[in-house]
Amino acid sequence: MRLKIYLQGMVCILLVACGSNESSSQAGANGALSPVETKKANADYKPAFTGQTRIAGVKTSTPYKVDQLAENIGRPWAVIPMPGNKLLITDKMGSMQIRDANGKLIKEITGFPEVDSRGQGGLLDVALDPAFSSNNMIYWSFSEKQDKGNLMAVAKGKLNEATGKIENPTVIFRANPPLESNLHFGSRLVFDKSGNLFVSTGERSILQGRAQAQLLSSGLGKIFKITKDGKPAPGNPFTNKQGVMPEIFAYGVRNAQGLDIHPVTGELWEAEFGPRGGDEVNIIRAGKNYGWPVITYGLEYSGQKIGDAIQQKSGMEQPVYYWDPVLSPSGIAFYKGNTIPEWKNNLFIGGLSSQHIARLVIKNNKVVGEERLLEDKKERFRDVAYYNGMLYAITDSGKLFRISKK
Repeated sequence: MRLKIYLQGMVCILLVACGSNESSSQAGANGALSPVETKKANADYKPAFTGQTRIAGVKTSTPYKVDQLAENIGRPWAVIPMPGNKLLITDKMGSMQIRDANGKLIKEITGFPEVDSRGQGGLLDVALDPAFSSNNMIYWSFSEKQDKGNLMAVAKGKLNEATGKIENPTVIFRANPPLESNLHFGSRLVFDKSGNLFVSTGERSILQGRAQAQLLSSGLGKIFKITKDGKPAPGNPFTNKQGVMPEIFAYGVRNAQGLDIHPVTGELWEAEFGPRGGDEVNIIRAGKNYGWPVITYGLEYSGQKIGDAIQQKSGMEQPVYYWDPVLSPSGIAFYKGNTIPEWKNNLFIGGLSSQHIARLVIKNNKVVGEERLLEDKKERFRDVAYYNGMLYAITDSGKLFRISKK
């Protein structure tokens, strides 16, 4: 009996702590959990630095709860908080919903310009004017039909909650050129502290668009920075250069569906889809080239290598973190409070094909831990939002979840 107890005790020591809240991950000898990803990578590429992928796992110790607030709410694409303890949710078919913080529908908002809702298109992201409380202005991105194909456009208008209408909708920016594709619109929006708007766009997936991610004359595969009127933001890196779109802030992007501002550093963080492997998290800085399609940690969907099959090149930025196999990252949100102290300034990313929300612990602009949340829901998480100490998430199946401290 004593031998049995001794052996059990040794097992507990090896696992760091008996009765800990570890689930699928085992603790290593240094107390860190094993990486959450255990599947074989698609490519045999090596990371550029230690910790760039498959970082040690972490496990939230603070008790939290997950509530499903609503279901069958349509085809939601974005969720953001509004004043008055409310949420604004976009529907890719061309409308928006205002719901209270418990998920109850308050008002449907219509009157938006026509959207091309085929494939990945539709009415996509939304952002409140920094002065929304006084002017009720909102900005949204959508796929707009053109004579030859379609493109990602940004519009603004006044939200009239009482009538359920958007007033004076006006397109302020278009990511030209249009192409015949229903994929890779990018389309995340976020305002910076100066009141300028960051906008992401994809390279439309097809080879014709892919090559344009490296062209400064094209609006495909870019991060833009524009004013509230759609003009180039002051201080943009490519202003007054011939043959260059002055709205461009950074380039070499594949399909960025996640943007948020770090609550401490004020820098723009981005999550983008890779191909077969190579999903990325980047810090987006003015004038920088993020490499697509010249460098990548992914493969073609066929399994073939992309271009020269290189992962590093002078003058091109490395991702802060990447995944292989893919996360399929969509909307992202920093946890900006301390209701759950260990989550403060962590980055949360909605995973689509991976069917979970990824939590990244970040220190000094490096990812130092990763956790998977809500895996048991088996949902494609399209967007994540932080509000008042809680996280809200929407899914492609039309569900609204809230994650809060118990």
